[in-house]
Amino acid sequence: MNASTTTRRAIAAPAARVLRQRAVQAVGLVLLVSTACFAIVQSLPGDIAYRIAAGRYGYDQVTAASADTVRAELGLDRPAWQQLLDWLGDLVSLDLGTSLVTGADVAGELGLYFSSSLQLAAAALVLALAVGATGGALAAARPGGALDRITTFWVSGARALPPFLLGLVLILVFSVHLGVLPAAGHGEASNFVLPAATLAVGLSGLFARVTRDAVAQIRQSEYVRFAATKGLGGRLVFLRHVLRNTGVTLIAYVGVQTLILIEGVVVVESLFAWPGLGHALVHAIFWRDIPMIQATAVALALLVVVLNTVVDLGSLAIDPRPRRREVVL
Repeated sequence: MNASTTTRRAIAAPAARVLRQRAVQAVGLVLLVSTACFAIVQSLPGDIAYRIAAGRYGYDQVTAASADTVRAELGLDRPAWQQLLDWLGDLVSLDLGTSLVTGADVAGELGLYFSSSLQLAAAALVLALAVGATGGALAAARPGGALDRITTFWVSGARALPPFLLGLVLILVFSVHLGVLPAAGHGEASNFVLPAATLAVGLSGLFARVTRDAVAQIRQSEYVRFAATKGLGGRLVFLRHVLRNTGVTLIAYVGVQTLILIEGVVVVESLFAWPGLGHALVHAIFWRDIPMIQATAVALALLVVVLNTVVDLGSLAIDPRPRRREVVL
């Protein structure tokens, strides 16, 4: 048995365990989020049937009769627990139903929204890692230096600036005054820049701080000093020991910050009219479109699980310690 086969088998067992745990977590989240969303919508003030009728026909065309027609058509006069059980039963068969407002298939629309949100989140995450990790590594080269102080200021400023305010500032500067980037839209590469930058700024500051502290600590570790005494060059020590061990810390931290990314997606998509899950969720809540609310909320929750699963698998790939513990057990 060669080394590559042994390595693959060593990774396969803990990876399968991670996938099983995340699958169980995903099922629990789907049930919890679906039930919570349904209960919240039912507790909102106002007549659900009236809001749905307004979404269909417009507020100026809504009457008590049209609201009653919608209520009878959609079964909104049934007990709430029956409506919830119907949704959960359809969900088991992977049927997300139809929109109460547009009548469109929820699964079809959700696929488009999910794809758009995933593209935006991936672009923001890559940008934040590229800028933040690079800045943090450079700052760690000279602790207390000018770049290190700039990084500290950058971290504080990025965390103190809310995403919606940062987005408005970027729109005013680059869209209104300079006219170099579109303030809204989808489908072109230029449409990614402002929403992705809005999401990435806050994350990049956090990644810069984590990278800076991790690199500075690892440079002082015994195994790095021992590698230097063996005659390895500084660049090789950095790539083989410092960078890899920093990656373990940084990847784990990415998983912790996933929730911040998802929360930001909801705000930023609404601000930039980005046709993603956040944008769809806001509109569905406004029109009391219960199947769309539940479906988008479930998709956002599953997106968190997917991103955390990718982070866990990435950590297993570069950190051999969990694999060794698995073999010992």
